[in-house]
Amino acid sequence: MSAAGRTEPDALAASDVAAAVRDAPFVRLFANADGDALAAAGVLARALDDLRRPFQVGVVETAAESADRIAAGDPETLSVTVGSGVAPTEAEEEGADALSIPATDRPASLTAFESARELGATPDPVLALAGVLAAGATPGAGDTGPVFDAAREAGVERRPGVGTPTADLADGLAHTTLARAPFSGDPGAAQATLAELGLPAELDADAHRRVASLFALESTDVDTAPERAVDAAERALRPHAAPADAPFATVEGYADVLSAVATDAPGTGVALALGHDARADAIETWRQHAAAAHRGLDRATTGRYDGLFVARVDVTGRREASSEPSGAETPENAPVRTTARLLRDFRSPEPVAMAVSNDEAAVAAVEASDVDAALAAAVEEVGGASAGDPERGYARYDGDTKAFIAAFREAL
Repeated sequence: MSAAGRTEPDALAASDVAAAVRDAPFVRLFANADGDALAAAGVLARALDDLRRPFQVGVVETAAESADRIAAGDPETLSVTVGSGVAPTEAEEEGADALSIPATDRPASLTAFESARELGATPDPVLALAGVLAAGATPGAGDTGPVFDAAREAGVERRPGVGTPTADLADGLAHTTLARAPFSGDPGAAQATLAELGLPAELDADAHRRVASLFALESTDVDTAPERAVDAAERALRPHAAPADAPFATVEGYADVLSAVATDAPGTGVALALGHDARADAIETWRQHAAAAHRGLDRATTGRYDGLFVARVDVTGRREASSEPSGAETPENAPVRTTARLLRDFRSPEPVAMAVSNDEAAVAAVEASDVDAALAAAVEEVGGASAGDPERGYARYDGDTKAFIAAFREAL
């Protein structure tokens, strides 16, 4: 890196990022395929736009992909990788001008927010706070205070209820991936459950509290839920209502949508993060993503090992294909990243959970367990590529699924 000097990824300061991008003739931002990284890239891109600096934003899934795209670019271009597991180490060794905003010790959105302020821009605090939530951080805790304060000044207010992106409760409860309940993935079942509450047409604070209580009980009152399900479900409760000009009803819902589009519709995700009108497409992607994830857990074949719980989601659901004759169906795999997180929080009796299809896998751990290193070792043995950090990871792999799982288990 020529512009600002390079520190270790976990020590890169906002001032370093700002110094690097301020004078760069062109900046390419490569976001890891998750909600926090996507939000962070959007915050930085908007700051560059304020400065009238040319930029490009893309989403990458593995470290190898980010390194290849950086190495293939113009050497005069500054490449910034955003998020865990996509640091441009290999590209830098080849002389590329690159830096990384990791998300291992703090949300990438927080660093991006601070960097944008260093550049003299006014970053969107609602987008940044959505990224913080997507990273699993608590708003207002630790270093997130400035983002939280700015969001409150912009009109964000905490209220009773459940954090969803839409005002339609049945739609929101059925499709949220912040928690998992018996009606998850099924709007009709969610509507029937809500009908039992006898809610008023205009929801007041008491009605929102009743919905939150119902959702909390339904998310945790199952025989298979681990104790951590209670803490996980709280992420969806007492949400932060977004201001009227925000694209979604709550910041929690915003975070949920960002996470979905980052993996399933990166083009829509980039447009959303840049502030374009992509709400309708993003909401539809979120619905399909959530339905597939919950259906994947419903139909998965599971296996329990020492310290590891695996869900096979090779062909977990089927959806009608509009291009086929009426009634025809096409296979649909579950989104492994979201499925792994839900598996860890609401079903896994072990501290590490893996969701695996016939060519990709994701891992989510309760605490730092070097799952990124284990995934890297597994793909080295069977072929493929990976990205991640000690608590979560993603891999595309070649060969037999059983061989991949066995390689991961051995490495873990």
